[in-house]
Amino acid sequence: MEDDLGRALGAVGPRLRALRRQRETTLAALSATTGISVSTLSRLESGARKPTLELLLPLAKAHGVTLDELVDAPPTGDPRVHLRPITRHGMTMLPLTRRAGGIQAYKLVIPAGRGGAEPEPQTHEGYEWLYVLNGRLRLVLGEQDLVLSPGEAAEFDTRLPHWFGAADDAPVEFLSLFGRQGERAHLRARTRAGREPDHPR
Repeated sequence: MEDDLGRALGAVGPRLRALRRQRETTLAALSATTGISVSTLSRLESGARKPTLELLLPLAKAHGVTLDELVDAPPTGDPRVHLRPITRHGMTMLPLTRRAGGIQAYKLVIPAGRGGAEPEPQTHEGYEWLYVLNGRLRLVLGEQDLVLSPGEAAEFDTRLPHWFGAADDAPVEFLSLFGRQGERAHLRARTRAGREPDHPR
């Protein structure tokens, strides 16, 4: 088992270098983000420095990956996204992107039987874009209560109180693109009457 651990830790350096190059980030920029010196980062990538939890935690955060992914990531150049489901508030989230920063993509699945859930709107920094794949999605956005069908999309400032759930008792599948404030998509949902909702500011 110690041999397996040694091999896993020995592979961290090349993965760190591959992740940094994938993000087109310099050692200096990564040093500024993580607080780890450039020399230490260079030695980690070359394998001259043994990775520790104190070093790996900020690096995993900076690269937008979990510690597990950092230690057991797919081979460099593998284009496949290895989905690791996350369950929150009764929904299943499948991360579709691994890069830190920029717009993050998720596939969300709301199971059947949650059509009668009571909306609990929340707010946070950011901007979100939704696209419904299957089922009917109920989107409560401020004072608006919308129903999106497959093929419909919505975008909104997440500082506006919002909540989404199933519009009925059937499951819903949709894509979500989430970015920091100012990173916006360019599609908006239309209400059932065909009116475009007011753009939240």
